[in-house]
This record gives sequence, C-alpha cells and structure tokens, in this order.
Amino acid sequence: MRPERQGEKDFPWWLVALGAIGLALALLIAGNDPYAQVFSTVAKGVRITIFVTLTGFALATALGLAVALMGLSGSLVLRQVARFYVEIIRGVPILVLLFYIAFVGAPSLVWLVNLLTQPLQAADLMDKVLVRDISLLWRAILALMIGYSAFIAEVFRAGILAVDEGQIEAAESLGLTRWQRFRLVVFPQAIRTILPPLGNDFVAMVKDSSLVSVLGVADITQMGKVYAAGSFRFFETYSIVAYVYLILTVGLSIALRRLETRMRRTDARG
Repeated sequence: MRPERQGEKDFPWWLVALGAIGLALALLIAGNDPYAQVFSTVAKGVRITIFVTLTGFALATALGLAVALMGLSGSLVLRQVARFYVEIIRGVPILVLLFYIAFVGAPSLVWLVNLLTQPLQAADLMDKVLVRDISLLWRAILALMIGYSAFIAEVFRAGILAVDEGQIEAAESLGLTRWQRFRLVVFPQAIRTILPPLGNDFVAMVKDSSLVSVLGVADITQMGKVYAAGSFRFFETYSIVAYVYLILTVGLSIALRRLETRMRRTDARG
C-alpha cells in the first residue's frame, strides 16, 4: 500500500489530542478570570481578521487568475508582463510589501488620482483626495491582495497546464471559442488540481493577516498586543492569541481536507 494511502486510513489521533488540548484550554478560560478577560478582549479582533482574510483572498484570487491568464495568453508582451509581476512580487516579503503599500503605494495612488481629476476638482465637482482617506485597513488588504496574487497566479497556471491537451483539441474541433473552451472544458477540470493549494494559501492568509497589526489594525494580534502592554500578562495573552488562530486554521484545514476527499470520491464514481 502506498504510504499516502495508508496515511489517509490512519485514525486521526492527532485530532483527538488537539481536541483534548483545546477542550482543556476552553475550560481554563471559562474557569479562570484573567484568561477569560484576555479571551474577551482578543475575540473583539476576530471580526477584523475574518474580514481582512476573506476580502484580501477574494481580491487576490481574482487578480491571480487574471495574471495567470495573461501568462498563458498568445501575446508575448502579456506573458512577459505576467512573469515580471510574479517574480517581483514573490521576491518581496509580505511585511515589507505591507509597509511599502501603506506608506509609499497609497500616497502615490492619491497623487495619481488627484492628477487625473484636476479638471473635476477645479470645477468643484470633486474634492481633493487625501492620503488619510485611504484607511490603514484597506491599505493592509491591498498589500495582502498583491502579495498573495503572485502565488495564486502560479497555482492557477499550473492547474490549467495540467489539463490534458487532447481535451482542448477536442473542444477546438467542436468549434468552441477560446472563452468557451476555458469555461466549459479547461477550468472545470483544472479546479480539481487548483483547489488543494488554493486552500493552503487561504489558511496561510489567515495567519499572515496577523501582520496587519503592525499598522495598528485592530485584528486578533493587535488586540492581544494592546492588552498585554497594559496588563503585562504576556503569557496569558499570547497563549490565547495562539489558541484563537489555531481554532481558525485547524478548522479550515479540516474543512478543506474533507472537501478534497469528497471531490476524490466524486471523481472515482464518475
């Protein structure tokens, strides 16, 4: 039996152990006032973390798909632009990109918008845009979108290239247009290859969303930092912060694994 197949049939003792630890921590939080205070404070940042992750990932997926299609197009210029974008963005750490977008990209964007809308501003049809009009929350989301789009573009590119060439040729022989071939033949088959690594990127973005705390965005990590700085309960605070992130990431990982298993079973029946 192949090792990976054998691993799939193993009883998930790791999940049992993790659940026991999680239950013990939950009981500790419920019965210990300091831990309960920390948890109630940190939990206020969950909504921001989820919003940043969902919005950033949705935008990154759309941009990544566009970049992947550019990289697979028949135009040499588009292919080179897509490759340039992917290599540059993948080479910059997310934290550096976050600072760059927040303090360089946003002011530059405001300058460009004001330059293009000068006639409207002169006619009092539009107010001058200020840097502070772009909140730090949206600067952080923009940075995550750009940073992850390069990796997601490679995921889409690999998945699309994995589709058998004969399928595409058969679709061409039926007279389907390029868009119809992509929508009806290529993408439905590619998504089975794309979904697992795309899910991994989603889980990774949940963790990397903690980086937005460096801009003062009130996510889980920032709420924990503020509480720890005021109470000096660093052990309790960062234990709870890690606990909350584990709930989110492990829960997502289990859900994605079940989805992959269901898709494999569907393919086997088909």
